[in-house]
Formats: sequence, C-alpha cells, structure tokens
Amino acid sequence: MHRTMVNAGRVLLIILLIFSPILLAAQQGDEPSIDADWDDFFTDLYARGDQTFLISMGVTFPTLFYFFNNNELGDPQFTGIGGTGSLNYNYYLNSKLFLGGEVSGMFISSLTGNSLFIVPLGMRVGTQFIVNRFEFPVSLSFGMVWQTYLNFGYYGFYLKAGGGAYFRVSSDWSFGLTTDWAWFPQWTDDPAKNVDGNFIYLRLSARYHF
Repeated sequence: MHRTMVNAGRVLLIILLIFSPILLAAQQGDEPSIDADWDDFFTDLYARGDQTFLISMGVTFPTLFYFFNNNELGDPQFTGIGGTGSLNYNYYLNSKLFLGGEVSGMFISSLTGNSLFIVPLGMRVGTQFIVNRFEFPVSLSFGMVWQTYLNFGYYGFYLKAGGGAYFRVSSDWSFGLTTDWAWFPQWTDDPAKNVDGNFIYLRLSARYHF
C-alpha cells in the first residue's frame, strides 16, 4: 500500500509538471498585455483631453493668383520655391475630433530678389483616421495674417486646409509629412488692387503626444 501511494504521488507530480506551463500560460493570458494593446492601434486610441504638439518645416510653392484689376489669373513673379515652418497645438474632444491653434511663417523671393513674408496666426479644427501605426489627420485653419513686401504691409485673414500622414513610432512621438493649401487674400479699399494668393505647403512634421 505504501508503494502504491508513492507511485500515485509520482504520477501526480509528473502530471503537475506537464500541465503547469499550460496552466501558467492560461493564467497569463487572462491579464491585459500592454504591448498587445499598443500593437492593435484601435481607432479610439485618442480620448477626450489628449493633446498633441507639432513642429513642422518645409517648402512652399506659389500656385494660383487672381488679380482683380484685369479679372484674370496671373503670374505672381516669384522664383518658385519658398520656405515655411509652423507650431501647432491640438486638443482632442473625443477620439476623432480635435481643436487647436497654430502660428506659422513663410517667405518666398520674387524675380527681382525681394522677399515676401507671411505670418499667419489662427485656430484649427480637424479629424483623423488611424490604420495600424499610421495616422491621417485632416484639418481646416483660419485666422489673421500679416504680410510684408518691401515697404508695403497688409493685415487681413487667411484660410488653410490640409492633411498629413504620420507613423506612430512610440506612445509619445509620431513623424510624417503634411501638405496644405493656403489662401491669402489682399483686399484693399481699391478693388482694382485686390489680389487672391494661393500657396501649397509641403512639410516634414513631428508630433509629441501627451
């Protein structure tokens, strides 16, 4: 009988040794995995109160310019490529919608060697779509703008629409490309001197998430 109990004990010990890894794995499977959640990247990755800060640098291209004096599209007489940079802040109202503000600047040279400087300051509203580690925000910005060229200055409003593609490298940082279409009208007391200027921005951007 004693030998039978010893044999039974050995069999039980062997069974426990065989099935203990399976039981341990099952127990661990019930616990949430941070890495697994991070790899999923659900569309509700953002929640109310989340914030992002963006810094962007790139180039700008003059596109369509409408001159009211002859009611036609004209050549703005720029060299073709200028520089631009911006700082943006976004606050998320939910997983899809965000509000924020931006300050940016751009310059571009004319064929005569003079430079046009534009400094917009405004608000922005947007939404975004998430696919795995890629995020695609689209936004609309509007506000006030200062423009200077030689001794001439202009203060008015602007409108900008654009989007971007970012790769989320960590919970804190994402990097990508942004492109914007910007409308800068110059409307004066003399309608014959009014000009509607349009530019395209292409920038490298970094976002800090907090």
